[in-house]
Amino acid sequence: MLRVAVAGASGYMGAELLRLLSVHPEVQLTAVTSERLAGERLDRVFPHLRGLSGLTMSELDPSRLADQADVVFLALPHMESQRAVPILRGQGRKVIDLSADYRLRDAALYGTWYKADHIDAVGLAEAVYGLPELHRKAIATASLVANPGCYPMGAVLATAPLIKSGLGRGEGIVVDGKSGVTGAGAQGRKVEPMYLYTEANENVQAYGIGTHRHTPEIEQELSALAGQPVVVGFTPHLLPMNRGLFTTASVPLTKSAGSGDLLALYREFYAGEPFVRVVPEGERPTTRAVVGSNFCDVTVVSDPRTGRAVCVSALDNLGKGGSANGIQNLNIMMGWDERTGLEAPPVYP
Repeated sequence: MLRVAVAGASGYMGAELLRLLSVHPEVQLTAVTSERLAGERLDRVFPHLRGLSGLTMSELDPSRLADQADVVFLALPHMESQRAVPILRGQGRKVIDLSADYRLRDAALYGTWYKADHIDAVGLAEAVYGLPELHRKAIATASLVANPGCYPMGAVLATAPLIKSGLGRGEGIVVDGKSGVTGAGAQGRKVEPMYLYTEANENVQAYGIGTHRHTPEIEQELSALAGQPVVVGFTPHLLPMNRGLFTTASVPLTKSAGSGDLLALYREFYAGEPFVRVVPEGERPTTRAVVGSNFCDVTVVSDPRTGRAVCVSALDNLGKGGSANGIQNLNIMMGWDERTGLEAPPVYP
């Protein structure tokens, strides 16, 4: 059995990792950390995991984790993973990081978007962006995988076939993302007012307009697909639901194409992908159809009046947008079937 540890296990991403890893047939969960809840039993922190683990939360000690596990998932606050990764990798451990610390290729972007300098140049240069549908071969041989952010996952999967084929222009792309409140993390005792029940319920709010940290991540991946710089207009929104992320992207076309032709392109691009479902023409993705899973449902509709394609995706921000995708990356790194531990269908209702 592969020994696996989760650092930052008390947040929503950490909790979802624990739920999935506890029933993964190839792994043994050997350590969990939380600075906030060190000393607490896992099943007391998360009653839904009662009977699945008797582990106790401990403070983060990368050297000790390296002794306890072969692979370490990091679900830490942004700019904290870079302090632990060099120690873990120095002791030969594989790392899957769910924070933003290793997602951006250009270190200077961290100063711009995260207001902090990156301190692990070697790790940043060697990290592989963990989007299996685009980087599967590199993930398979990686020792450090940077799991994508939820908004970039939705935006990139929604638009990748158009951008890669050249049918979608690299300029004038507008991305609208909507996420459930778990996208903000558990936040401990410090909760921003917009995430309070009284503010989020029966309400829709835009935030981070023109400044959201996932913007350079989306542009990085689309630029690589296009083979030239791509700039997007991205606006995230908060929806009054626990889980789920819905993306609508408007992409200018380089030539006219009908919806049927665009869907054929998407089906070809995602043929054989176990977790991307191109929905039939006339149907639309919904968050309800993917919650609790690693699926991303996508579709595309031609708008000939404007010369654009409207690309839509739906995923679970904690699933394909986070922890479940991290386990898909683990499966690829270990040479297992990608679906291992992720076979359960979405939750309904």
